[in-house]
Formats: sequence, structure tokens, C-alpha cells
Amino acid sequence: MVANYRASKGWTQRKLADLVGSHEETIGSIEQGRRPLLLDVAIRLDIVLDTRGTLEVAVRHLPDVDQIPAGAEDYFEREKEAVTLSWFEAQVVPGLLQTEAYALALFRSRIPAFTPPKIDEHMERRLGRQEILRRAEPPQLSFILWEPVVASPVGGHSTHVEQLRHLRACADLPFLTLQIMPLMQAGHAGTSGPFIVLETPEHQFLAYSESQRGNHLIADPTEVSIRLQRYAMLRTQALNAQETKDLLERRLGELDP
Repeated sequence: MVANYRASKGWTQRKLADLVGSHEETIGSIEQGRRPLLLDVAIRLDIVLDTRGTLEVAVRHLPDVDQIPAGAEDYFEREKEAVTLSWFEAQVVPGLLQTEAYALALFRSRIPAFTPPKIDEHMERRLGRQEILRRAEPPQLSFILWEPVVASPVGGHSTHVEQLRHLRACADLPFLTLQIMPLMQAGHAGTSGPFIVLETPEHQFLAYSESQRGNHLIADPTEVSIRLQRYAMLRTQALNAQETKDLLERRLGELDP
């Protein structure tokens, strides 16, 4: 539908992208079905294309399975506009909280290795995602990290210390809660692996997880509910916010007296 309306105007994908404040690649992906047409983009397209709400109505009536194809690209688009975000991580510091040096160390350690241009591309995206922390109205963020995440000296001593300092600073942000799951906790609700639950501006909850077998954005209410239940339990099992700050300060004192 987008492609047909655009063609009827005699416009290129680049021109349409410029008019709605998007990117040519994004418009191309929407037209070819590789990326979902998000509601706010549909509304802007209706205005520019003078389609009288047709695209907005179409998006509102799509079943979830068609609105949200699985994949990292779709998650990143949703993350930009999230109202709330709940993130359990057991492997590395969440991307939204990584320092530049920490992120660079992760990308440089990847196997198969990234080329330098590919590293630059991933770094730009990783740091760009952190812009949501600087929004005029940032989302409410909750992070729970397994203790080995903050104990691992990714990138070496100086990078590790810088990352811990950054986490400690983030823990004081009024819209962000940081908790650590202690290593000595006998059992916890996150043994199935890391996951994220986000809330969209339309108050729909979506879940996201990454693994070596692929990335999965989940809209099924039953599956999302399971992850919400797990996250609620994790929050009761982890150190509280003040205990987490105290742990970070102790570790910093040990590493950088």
C-alpha cells in the first residue's frame, strides 16, 4: 500500500523518507515487508501522502503476528519509543548502560571477527540507542544484572573500573532502577536466560530475547506474561537498589582504592 501510494505521487523512496523524517532504507524495508509499519510512521505517511488515515487504520487492524515480525531490527525500533523497559541480563552489561570502551571491547572480541568498518557500524548503533536515556521524557527503566556481569573485567582493568563507575552513576538516575542478583543466591527466576520486556506507547507489552540461534521479539500475551512473572520474582530475589549501590562502591574500592 505504501509503495502504491508513493508511486501514485511520482515520488522516490528517498523523497518520501525525507518528507516523513525517516530513512530511504526504512521506507524500502516497509514497502518490501521486511520491517513492520509502526503506528506513528503510518500516521505521518497518511498526512504526507494525503491518504486520509488509510494506513493508520490498516496498521491498527493488523493481527500481532503481522505487526511484529521477530528480529533485532524490530526490537530496536520499539526500544526507541518504549514507555517502560525491564531487562534481566546474565552475560554482559546491557547495551543501554555500556561505556564506549566496554562496548568496543565486546565487538573486538566477537568470533567470527568483525571488520573495522563493521565495528564502527555497530558502535554507532550501540551508542545511538543510549539516546533514550537523554529523552525529555525518558522511559522508566529497570535492570537486574547477575553478579558475574559486574565482576568480569571486560576490556581490562581501566575499562572495567570505568564501566563500574558508569553503572554506579546510572543507579542514581531518577527514572532508572539497578539491581544485582548475588552470585550466592541459591536459585532465581532467570535461569532460563536473559530477556527484556518493554511497554509501547500504546501500552502493549512485548518480550525480547537473544541467543546464538537468533533473536526473538514476542507479542503473544501468554509468553509475555510468563516473562513478566519471572521479572517480578527476580526483583524480589535480587539486592535492592541501595544494596546494589553499596556493592558497586565496595567493588570500586577494591579495584581503584
